Amino acid sequence: MLVSAFIFGGIPEKAIKKSFAETEIYVSPSILKEYREVPLILEEQKKLTQSQLNALISGLASFVTRTIIVHPQTKISICRDPADNMLLECCLESKATILITGDRDLLDMKVLPFHLEILTPRKYLEQK
Repeated sequence: MLVSAFIFGGIPEKAIKKSFAETEIYVSPSILKEYREVPLILEEQKKLTQSQLNALISGLASFVTRTIIVHPQTKISICRDPADNMLLECCLESKATILITGDRDLLDMKVLPFHLEILTPRKYLEQK
């Protein structure tokens, strides 16, 4: 979602702005590591123009400065994409009640061992 928000704007960007206005946003060291690696991977794969890469890097840097870092103590292994478990671990540790994502592996989850609403950016924006 962050890649789309910082490169293309639109609904993902609006969801990020709403979330900063209404709540706290949490990240973990694993998530921060991914934020550092993704722009480099996309650049290496030639999936971004230089201006898109610059927008993504500056957007992520700005985003991270406004987050709270938590250090998950519990490992979770319930998502069909194992790489997404780190997001759930962060949510559990921070006691988050909402996870905003466009990732189908997370959105399709029906049962979680803790209370967490997983929403698309559009659904999040539709909430009062």
